[in-house]
Amino acid sequence: MAQLSVAAPPNEREEAFVLARSLPPPGPMPGRFWKIDLAKLALEELTPGSATPQFELSEEAKRKGVVACDLASARAAHAAIISATEGNVADWRSGRFTALNVARRENGAFIFLPKGAVVDEPIVVSYDLEGPAAFPYVLVAASEGARATIITRFRCGSNLELVSEIVEIVALEHAAVTYATVQDFGPRVRAFWSRRGNIGRDAELHWALAELGAELSIGDVKSTTLESGARTTISGFFFPNKGQHVDVQSEADHPAGQTQSETLFKSAAIDGGQARYIGNIRIRPAAHGVDATLRDDALLLSKDSHIDSIPALEIGANDVKAYHGATIGAIDDEVLFYAMSRGIERHEAERMIALGFFEPALVRFPTEALRDELRRALAGKIV
Repeated sequence: MAQLSVAAPPNEREEAFVLARSLPPPGPMPGRFWKIDLAKLALEELTPGSATPQFELSEEAKRKGVVACDLASARAAHAAIISATEGNVADWRSGRFTALNVARRENGAFIFLPKGAVVDEPIVVSYDLEGPAAFPYVLVAASEGARATIITRFRCGSNLELVSEIVEIVALEHAAVTYATVQDFGPRVRAFWSRRGNIGRDAELHWALAELGAELSIGDVKSTTLESGARTTISGFFFPNKGQHVDVQSEADHPAGQTQSETLFKSAAIDGGQARYIGNIRIRPAAHGVDATLRDDALLLSKDSHIDSIPALEIGANDVKAYHGATIGAIDDEVLFYAMSRGIERHEAERMIALGFFEPALVRFPTEALRDELRRALAGKIV
């Protein structure tokens, strides 16, 4: 049987490409710290390569009816689910590179969790990306009462220059999804990503995001608590070093009352690394009883590094609990003195303190093996 295409209809692809060429680029304007002018980069002109997903799915999960496959293969058997979810969580018309993903994407990854399916072992999606440009897409549909952890990894070819990624997750009533992703692209890559989740009644969605590689990484993550009892955590970290720019935006959107969110980001910069984080909690006028927090901490490990932190609250209802806080600074002298007074050499003390700084975010990632891998990657940035 010939493989079905998942490309958007011709008229939609054409509209998406026109938008990709006309919408303003994301990220800050060039200035003292932000050196890259995206308006001058014709990234949408790069020749599309390939984005091929591979899956690790336990036999237990298969027996429970869990589906993890490429989106093209899933079209026939799960047409109704895909039609109801694909493109309905992430607004691809809102940004240049989400539009470019729709215009250029040929396939994607599809994960379906049937009603009541509880999966203990993580579902791993490994994307093989070949350049010059790759357009990965992940669609997760979690039915009522389903629970699973999904880990997305990337392997990129040497000629990769651009990655434009979209993730869409739907968690229906009483479902629970943990979605972790690790971005460790090579130094020539410019990565743009948009990750979105809709959360139903008494359901949960937990994000864990690690931005480690790429010359430039610009992306946004958003959880929307659509019904009472919905809960979400948005956690992550980034650590730009020499030649790296990172721009991350997060939003916990609460259109429904009696919902909860917790956002936590940890970031550091060293050897001229540049970054910006914008975090927002949005509580709609009818969303009474919301409990939402946001915490962002940034650590500057060299004088030529820079991180902007912009936390925000939009509160339209009265009976809510909402908090945000942010810190930016260098390693505390008293903490450093204490470590050195115990016989630890200064550089090793700074390294130990910096790595410990990330732990509150690291513990949000699933599996000890993944957490250890991330610790090693962070340690590699402090030489």
